[in-house]
Amino acid sequence: MPSQFFGLMISSSGLRAANASLNTTGNNISNADTEGYSRQHTVQEAYEALRTFTTYGCAGAGVDTIAIERIRDEFYDVKYWNNQSLVGEYDVKQEYYSQIEAYFIDDSTTDGFKKIFDNVMAGLGEVKKTPDLTTTKAQFIGYASSLCEYFNNLAGNIEDLQKSINQEIKVKVDEINTIASEIAILNEQINVVEIATGGSANELRDKRALLIDQLSQIVDVEVTEVDMIDTNNPDRDTGATNFIVKIGGNQLLVNASNYNELECVARSNREKVHLSDVDGLFDIQWVDGQSFSLGTNAKGALKGLLDLRDGNNDEAFNGEVVKVTGNNVKIQVTDDFLTNLNKVNLSEQGTAVLGNQLFFYSGWSYSQEKNPANGETSHFFTFEIDEERSDAPPTTSLLGKEATTGKAVDYQGIPYYMAQMNEWVRSFSQAVNDILCSGYGSKGDEGCNLFTGNEPNVDEQFDLPNGENGTADNDYHNWTNGGIISTRDDSYYRVTAKNFSVLNALVDNADLLATKKDFGDGIAAYDVIEELTQMLGNKDKMSFRNCTAGDFLTCILSDVSLNANAANTFHENYKTIATTINNQRLSISGVDSDEEAMNLVKFQNSYNLASKMITVLTEVYDKLILETGV
Repeated sequence: MPSQFFGLMISSSGLRAANASLNTTGNNISNADTEGYSRQHTVQEAYEALRTFTTYGCAGAGVDTIAIERIRDEFYDVKYWNNQSLVGEYDVKQEYYSQIEAYFIDDSTTDGFKKIFDNVMAGLGEVKKTPDLTTTKAQFIGYASSLCEYFNNLAGNIEDLQKSINQEIKVKVDEINTIASEIAILNEQINVVEIATGGSANELRDKRALLIDQLSQIVDVEVTEVDMIDTNNPDRDTGATNFIVKIGGNQLLVNASNYNELECVARSNREKVHLSDVDGLFDIQWVDGQSFSLGTNAKGALKGLLDLRDGNNDEAFNGEVVKVTGNNVKIQVTDDFLTNLNKVNLSEQGTAVLGNQLFFYSGWSYSQEKNPANGETSHFFTFEIDEERSDAPPTTSLLGKEATTGKAVDYQGIPYYMAQMNEWVRSFSQAVNDILCSGYGSKGDEGCNLFTGNEPNVDEQFDLPNGENGTADNDYHNWTNGGIISTRDDSYYRVTAKNFSVLNALVDNADLLATKKDFGDGIAAYDVIEELTQMLGNKDKMSFRNCTAGDFLTCILSDVSLNANAANTFHENYKTIATTINNQRLSISGVDSDEEAMNLVKFQNSYNLASKMITVLTEVYDKLILETGV
């Protein structure tokens, strides 16, 4: 049977329970504006009743505060993290596409492509009026130089953008490493606290969840938490948990107090994937040398940055190995963007995967072979394998195996726009040069190329083929070495938007500009200029994406606008969804000042009642001890 002081024990337990609830409410109120804080509440249950061996059987023993828990719904956490990955991805795409749009702007505020191209057309019109006048030809050549400068500046701006994106990729990788380290430390601290106290380390868990919030915006995350098992006694509750974080499609980042670290490794200039890539682009890998690759369904800011930096519209080099001769590997290709050198964006030297082996190549050549039986033309690239840098020389075991360079990234990023510009300047240069080289200047000089490219790092220009041996097959550039074009040859492949220029000889002497077809025609003849004018407006003579030369900007702007609008739309949509999900999270785990104010009154009343009970019992004990029996 309980003692006479049993009521004091009961009331004191109520006093302690009310005090714990008041303290918890105070903690909630003080953290109402703390980012990531989850509202807490006390978990109480009745003490185990005592047997009294009387008619009523048992007597209640008061209340026990067994835990202070945070109120949080993991379902909304997972939804929020999944959506945050999409917010992060389209946030960076929206930001950088706004810059790409600005580079291609063509309105009254800037001298864009249309105005510069119209000046070229107007300059041709003036030459037609007075084909023998040096000043009009010099003016036209000046307009042509402005067109080259437009592409040079545009390519330079987009290169700078690729550099900025590349640096931001490294920043994001560093952020992932920092967050992973902090999560691993928190995992250890949480286990120490929870094993020692048997309770929940609420504030530490909130910090960890906030880090997952930040991580989810960089890369998609998958989080699991399982109880740690004592292998010697599997039935024992250890009180510890194993918190696991995976990123980028099931790649382990954090496992309890251990974490894996990523690093960025810069490519050398001999490891470029695309012709116009800047030097030093980063490849991401784990510090132990294992490859890191975002999965096909990956999301997050890192995915968005890689899409922008490497997006080639799914146009990566691929083919089949058909011949191996020494260190030369011949590969047959069929894709349209590989069977026309004007469209090829393959780096002059880099790495290739043949079968499942990595090789370094120091150069390549392109060739065609026509089947006499059916007249079909096959297209080939022959890679010159760098045996010193490769692990092993190529062998005939590669025959029939797939050959690839880089990755096919199904997004229109920097490499795609650079390839589009390169294709236009190559096709335009070739079409213009072929017409000019077929005629003569007003003073009888043989026609020469107007456009060329500047050699890198030296004050020289490419000696491009002229129309005499370049017009036989515009797609093939059948000029040298019996129908084989090498990266070492001065072909139109080497002309890019960055090095696009006017031939110095024409800048120095405008009279070298061809104006007439026949040598014997008079100085007033302008049939070459007429043919050039018709070519600029005729897609049958010079076509870019089935449009005329002057429609370059329309084609590119359609791509830019579509991608920019998609980025803006998706970003707004996912931001709205994020707000909705976060409001749902806050409705559960956020601190409501009105609710906490009511709790203060409720728990204050509980505290007062428990105190009142103690006061009453004090009077009872006073009467019982001091006055009974006197």
